Amino acid sequence: MYFIGKVLKRITVLCVIIVIVYFAFRMYFMINYPLSYQTLIKKYSEKYDVDPYLVAAIINVESKFDKNAVSNKNARGLMQIAPITGKWASEELNIDDFDVEDLFDPELNIMIGSWYLNILSQEFDNNLQLILAAYNAGSGNVVRWLQNKMYSEDGKSLMIIPFNETKDFVNKVQKNISIYKILYEDEFAYEISNKENYLVLFMNNFRKVIKSFVIYK
Repeated sequence: MYFIGKVLKRITVLCVIIVIVYFAFRMYFMINYPLSYQTLIKKYSEKYDVDPYLVAAIINVESKFDKNAVSNKNARGLMQIAPITGKWASEELNIDDFDVEDLFDPELNIMIGSWYLNILSQEFDNNLQLILAAYNAGSGNVVRWLQNKMYSEDGKSLMIIPFNETKDFVNKVQKNISIYKILYEDEFAYEISNKENYLVLFMNNFRKVIKSFVIYK
């Protein structure tokens, strides 16, 4: 009986450890690879014929799904749309009374971001590496890199991305796409709830509080 009790105790401890590890991993991925605004992502990725997982990955890398995010270059909102891109899109998409502050609106931001990805997809023949590089550094830079033998052998793909920020962005988004497709398989295949992810809101507000505390301190 003593031996059986000892074995059962060890099994119980092992099961507890497995459960703790499982929830720790689950929490890690929920925090680092969240998903929100699925309805809007699905709507505009379909409208502009882009991969919804690409849109979700860019949002996560650019803003961590913080609709009020602003970069040091003044790009705004979920997909970090630059004011100049927003103004251009507003003219092309016939958006009346556009103001750069409108880029904080999730629907408008995702619409413009998805439209812009479609433009880049056409320009760079659906080459994901080039699309992402252009999204971050501008299509003009990517065209110049493709024409430079130091960066491209065939003029169709890049061996080297000379901007470290852009190289990191491309790698991060590609990694995020792979993870999102695993975590959220079939997420965009059916009707989706229009609810915002409150865990994302909580984490973004928590980050802001910590950042403010550190700056104040």
